[in-house]
Amino acid sequence: MEVLTGAPFGAQVEESGVPYFDPPGWDPDRGLDVAAELLGWECERTKGGSSDDALERLRRGCEEGPVVVGPIEMGLFTHQPWSLGVADGTDHWVVVLEVTDEVVVMHDPEGFPYVTLPISQFMKAWQAEKMTFAGPYVMRSAFRKIRDVRVEDALRDSLPYTLEWLSKDSAAAVHRMSQMLAAGIDDSLREHLAGFAVRLGARRLDDAATWLAVIQQPQAAAVARKQATILGRLQFPIAQRQYTHAAELLKELAPGYEEMHQALK
Repeated sequence: MEVLTGAPFGAQVEESGVPYFDPPGWDPDRGLDVAAELLGWECERTKGGSSDDALERLRRGCEEGPVVVGPIEMGLFTHQPWSLGVADGTDHWVVVLEVTDEVVVMHDPEGFPYVTLPISQFMKAWQAEKMTFAGPYVMRSAFRKIRDVRVEDALRDSLPYTLEWLSKDSAAAVHRMSQMLAAGIDDSLREHLAGFAVRLGARRLDDAATWLAVIQQPQAAAVARKQATILGRLQFPIAQRQYTHAAELLKELAPGYEEMHQALK
């Protein structure tokens, strides 16, 4: 799923100054729609409205089957024992199974199957005030398969989309990240990189390498594996605040996206 969304194929620094290892202009909401379509699925995507309207939509959606809900504000998911109950802009998606009179029942891929959350808390998180790329109360329901698609075929069909993302200037974003590290970063940015962005970026690139090899793209797969290795090496120095060393390591990542683009072309 991550590979089909396009997430592994680039790097960006958002206008807010927060870096991510996904392509410039990419966001997970858009990526989810692309992946579902490539796999032969359709659904109804709805968003916005009042809290009461959204809750009613969710109730009706669950009557037909599981509902994918998100982005939500993960900082407000207080069933997670490490949650501080504060909106911090961390986006997340869940699968809602049922809405009772008191709670929302869901599978939370953070590791909580059949977990419940009081409706008022769930709705506050689902409002997603800081997720400007998608808006409030986004949900996907009424999933239906419209054609049978082999995973390998979906991956091959995704290559034009992959090339589009790889054509973006990810190298400039990587050099900017390197400059940020060389100048020193604050603890909040360190936590974002060491606790989330670096390990996720490495995992996505490693997944990309695996699946590119499956569909007979060995050169691009080798580049993706090298990119994953570079990001993996970045974890320790950032966690240990060795920012000068991390900045030098990160520079090695910059040319890889263009190399992957050329290999796939």
